[in-house]
Parts: sequence; C-alpha cells; structure tokens
Amino acid sequence: MTLGDAVHLEIEDDGAATITLDQPDRRNALSAEISAGLSEALDEIEDSDSDVRCVVLKGAGGSFSAGGDIERMIEGIENDVPADDRVRRLERSTNELLARLVTFPIPTVALVDGPAVGAGANLALACDVQLASEEAVFGFVFRQVGLSVDAGTSYLLPRVVGENVAKELVLTGDLVGADRAEKLGLVNHVYDNDELDERVDEFVDKIVSGPPVALRHANRLVGEGLGKSLEQALTDEAVAQGIVFETEDHEEGVTAFLEDRDPEYEGE
Repeated sequence: MTLGDAVHLEIEDDGAATITLDQPDRRNALSAEISAGLSEALDEIEDSDSDVRCVVLKGAGGSFSAGGDIERMIEGIENDVPADDRVRRLERSTNELLARLVTFPIPTVALVDGPAVGAGANLALACDVQLASEEAVFGFVFRQVGLSVDAGTSYLLPRVVGENVAKELVLTGDLVGADRAEKLGLVNHVYDNDELDERVDEFVDKIVSGPPVALRHANRLVGEGLGKSLEQALTDEAVAQGIVFETEDHEEGVTAFLEDRDPEYEGE
C-alpha cells in the first residue's frame, strides 16, 4: 500500500507490518509528506482487520531518516516566518507523530540501516526496539544547524543512555557508529549486513508468535514504569493481568505448556 509517494505500508498475513520511508533523495527527512504518510500508516494499522502484531519501521535508499526537513528550515529563514508559527508547525507534525509512536499500542521495531540523525534518531528511539545493520549511524546533531534539541530528545535519550551520555551526544553532536550505539543501548542488536533481513525476520517472528493482548499490556506497562511508584506499578500490573486472565490465549498458553508443545495464539 502506497501512502502518497513518500511512505509505503505492507501488511503480511502473519501479522507483521512494515512501514518504509521512501524519499531517499532527501535521506527520508521528516518532510510534511513523510510525516503525513507515517501518520496515515499508523492509522491504517490500528484500523486494520488483519490483526497486526508487530510494526517494523525502516527507511529506503540507505538512510533511516535525516531528521528535520532542511528545506523547510531554509524556507522559514528566507520567508522570515515568525518563530511562533514555526514552533506550532513543529508541534503539529513532528511532535504529535513522535508522541503517537512512543505510545502506539502495537509493538514497534526500528530497523536502522544507515544514518538516523536529529529527529530521525528520535524516530528510531520512539519505537519499542531498535535493530541495526553495520551501516547504522546515530547523531543528535541539532547544534550543527544552530538549534537546541527537539522531537523528544530530552525525554527519550536520557532514558536510554543516561543523563551524562545524553548531554555528551547533544553538546558535541558526535556521530555514533553501530558498535558504540549498541554499547550505549541506542540499539538492541547489530546484525551483519549479509544476514540482516534474516535476523530481523527471526526477531519479528518472536513477537508475532506471542500472545498479542498480553504483549501489548506488557509493552505498555514497561514503557510507563519509570514514571510510576512501585505501588502504582504493582497495581497496574495486577489490573492488566486480570484482563489477560480472561483471554483464550492465556488458556492456550497454559494448555500448551502442560502438553509440552508450542502455543498457537489467536489474539483472543
């Protein structure tokens, strides 16, 4: 499925969906077309009857995403667009998109096979899991264009790498290759280029084959955990478990365990 010319959506029968950012000539920067297409893809997945269980987000043409749209920045400077107008436009596009991706109910996986910089790096961090090739490069390079951070950097980055390293990355604007990105926790796994597709498919299959209702609750609870007290976390876990106890997948999981076989979860 093509969402305009900039974003493509493919939904497989097994419950895996792939969103591809496809403006390689602009290194998949978060243009208005990319942002709108990505939002539309998320809408389609949530409204889909195909029981999507995992979403993979990737970029075409050797880049994940170059982040902020430089052409739009130039337009704002040349046309003397008021700062307030530019802030509101940022809030309507990038900020809303990032916030939605962070809280998206279906597990998301960023496949970073090339540069992910600025807001593009945050687009990857907004997903639940980050997988990378040897070509992956991360950079929080806002200073290179004379800007402070945006697109959720101050929220997402310290949660992943800690405050000190987060400050280093934004103050220096240094680019981080795949190996260091893995050591810092910016990515979960780095795969060799020649086996990237196979390893990513294996990883996604593990999520797709799991109990969808239970995994969605588990994913949400872990994402919310740092903002809660222990008491609140325990209460929320108990509430979610009460919901999952009523699912057919829970019964199937217990039965399969007792019968020493792999469970077949239907999402019910």
